[in-house]
Amino acid sequence: MQLTFEQIRHNDEVNTYIRQADASLESMGFTEHSFAHVGRCAHEAASILETLGYPERTIELARIAGYLHDIGNVVNRVDHAQSGAIMAFRILDKLGMEPAETAAVITAIGNHDEDTACPVNELAAALILADKSDVRRTRVRSKETIAFDIHDRVNYAVEQSSLSVDREARVLTLRLTIDSSICPILEYFEIFMNRMLLCRRAAAFFGLRFGIVINGQVMM
Repeated sequence: MQLTFEQIRHNDEVNTYIRQADASLESMGFTEHSFAHVGRCAHEAASILETLGYPERTIELARIAGYLHDIGNVVNRVDHAQSGAIMAFRILDKLGMEPAETAAVITAIGNHDEDTACPVNELAAALILADKSDVRRTRVRSKETIAFDIHDRVNYAVEQSSLSVDREARVLTLRLTIDSSICPILEYFEIFMNRMLLCRRAAAFFGLRFGIVINGQVMM
């Protein structure tokens, strides 16, 4: 059965896990990991593969992986990629997805967290890029936290963020507009350098160079 992204997006079980996972992270002081985040990851992962000319079915699987990738946070933040992959296997198997497609999706989910991630297939590489580039003001839950929480401060300082792929130049670029009166640009790299290095590995999976442009200046 060719399970669709829309079926997953409207699945009550899936959405219950996403809501509860985000509620748990909120109680621990993490930024937003709810429908805005997983929806954006689904869109960006699919967009990368679409731009690179992958088949429509592969693109659809990237959407599904992006939407499901953080459900493991309902169990615990620690090893959430692995627990999320196991949860996704149960869901997708129950809904009748073919084993080869299920394997591709859960491989991506199990390989998206920077502590254990590896761009082992095209879905994993696209998901890594989509997930690690989602830095934006609207992920901050309270403006009051930006004075003492560096993660909230950096996210709040990002006024605009976008990913783009130049197939001819073989470059994938993350462009950010950062209000440096809220945080110095150095703070972005202080907390996200490992994520950016992982993005470089993910881009290399596609034979692309990963670049970062902040406030119009090439940084990487």
